[in-house]
Amino acid sequence: MHQYDTVVAALNDLKKRGFTLDFNIAFDKLTCMQNDTCLNPAQFEITEVHRFEGDTNPSDEEVVYAVEAKEGDLKGVIHSAFGTYADSVSTEMLRKLSMNTNQ
Repeated sequence: MHQYDTVVAALNDLKKRGFTLDFNIAFDKLTCMQNDTCLNPAQFEITEVHRFEGDTNPSDEEVVYAVEAKEGDLKGVIHSAFGTYADSVSTEMLRKLSMNTNQ
């Protein structure tokens, strides 16, 4: 597994490795504005998780997820500060994200 010192380094390397789409969490699915794609939790796998913790400021904490669709050739990333998705996602999506974060 790759290890990165910064979020920017992780995003840049993942992009070089084909994770070119930017996914956003929309309650019960992932959406991508670049190609109008929507994926529900059963349609994608989280293949890598990179967690970054700020040295002094808790607001600097962030997670980068590498995401691959189970069908098709869609690869991208989700990056989000810890806890920002907690109130705005379905139970199924929260379970999938949390399960992978704790690996």
